[in-house]
Amino acid sequence: MSSDSPLILAYVLDRKGGGSVLSFDEIADSQAERQPVWIHFDGGSTKTEDWLKAHSGLDSHVIESLLSKETRPRCDVQEKGILLNLRGVNLNPGAKPEDMVSIRLWMDEHRVISVRLRRILAVEDLKQQIEQGQGPLSTGHLVARLADRLTERMGPVIDDLVDQLGDLEETMLQEPEFNDGEVSVLRRRLMDSRQMAIRLSRYLAPQRYALTSLSQYEGKWIPEKVRGRLRETVDRVTRITEELDVLRERSMIVQDEMLHRSSQRMQTTMYVLTVVAAVMLPLSFLTGLLGINVGGIPGVENPWSFSIVVLVCLVIAAVEIWFLRRKNLF
Repeated sequence: MSSDSPLILAYVLDRKGGGSVLSFDEIADSQAERQPVWIHFDGGSTKTEDWLKAHSGLDSHVIESLLSKETRPRCDVQEKGILLNLRGVNLNPGAKPEDMVSIRLWMDEHRVISVRLRRILAVEDLKQQIEQGQGPLSTGHLVARLADRLTERMGPVIDDLVDQLGDLEETMLQEPEFNDGEVSVLRRRLMDSRQMAIRLSRYLAPQRYALTSLSQYEGKWIPEKVRGRLRETVDRVTRITEELDVLRERSMIVQDEMLHRSSQRMQTTMYVLTVVAAVMLPLSFLTGLLGINVGGIPGVENPWSFSIVVLVCLVIAAVEIWFLRRKNLF
């Protein structure tokens, strides 16, 4: 495709797993054929909107939904077809996986029109399958495979998230104490893991309902075999959602343990300061009393007075420490 073309890819499916590539000038005429057609657009191009309005034959609200900048997973069954929004993890270089990519689709018996704003690797997987003659056989089969690939590509991301939290838990078990720098690092790692789990859950929960609605559609152009594949994808999304819920609960346990240890450190510090203050208070009173600048201070003329005062202070400190130990306070 040319650099200024809004078309990313387009195929006429041969119902045998393969397909013929269509150019941008051919896609309008291809819709008159009875073979399944897949047209994939770049939503960031203004020409995409122009083509949809001029050649797609879709209602204005459908076109608006396909071009929407912000979307959540949904499945809207209409008289002429189905409007479907799906999400996948962002596996583009330099991107955060939880910053999920979205694809908007219109599907009916003879065509799938999809729009994306950012590169989606699951689409490239389908493209490769078609070129190898192992692609989808129909429009319903195409969408089912796309949903399956989007879900399958989430697996490594979820596994990495599980490993990260497992490492945090193991670190908490092996190291009884941490310094302030280590606590800050652990807290940041924990927050990153929780933030990723929350963002993924935010979109996967509605995606499960969207795919469930699609799997229950009884139109003749989505056969039972395809609906069965969709139900398997729903089960996988459900397991991922449940695993994310477990991760969030585990992260809360780790956070509670970190807070407990921080509280213990603070209590220990306050206890030591309290003991030191208890020991030093009588000594401070004695030295302050002897240090007042008035006449009549005993021992002013005695050269041994300072040594005697130091010895008295040591005796008082020893007695205090003995008393605190006997009361199990030190």
